[in-house]
Amino acid sequence: QVQLVESGGGLVQAGGSLRLSCAASGGTFSSYHMGWFRQAQGKEREFVAAISKSTGSTYYTDSVKGRFTISRDNAKSTVYLQMNSLKPEATAVYYCAANRSRSSLNHIAYNYWGQGTQVTVSS
Repeated sequence: QVQLVESGGGLVQAGGSLRLSCAASGGTFSSYHMGWFRQAQGKEREFVAAISKSTGSTYYTDSVKGRFTISRDNAKSTVYLQMNSLKPEATAVYYCAANRSRSSLNHIAYNYWGQGTQVTVSS
């Protein structure tokens, strides 16, 4: 069973950048599809990006395409989310998630979740 710990959140001005990290332990990281989700206050959790376990194929929600990049380092058991040109609407708690069966944009497919890291983008 894998444990996930996110880091890298914080306060940034609009137009700035942050890189989130999610360190995994307790499992074979390379056997997990990984995803990033976010949840703004009062809103439902939404998909941000995903990366497959084998081919490294990536998927993004439309609102972040061209600005966010998901990547993984299997040797370090870590998945990253590079966020550039941040907008105030990106303010949310960001969660990383893992599942072994399939790469998915749906949070229901993910079995394992981190505790989240807060990202706040000021205007």
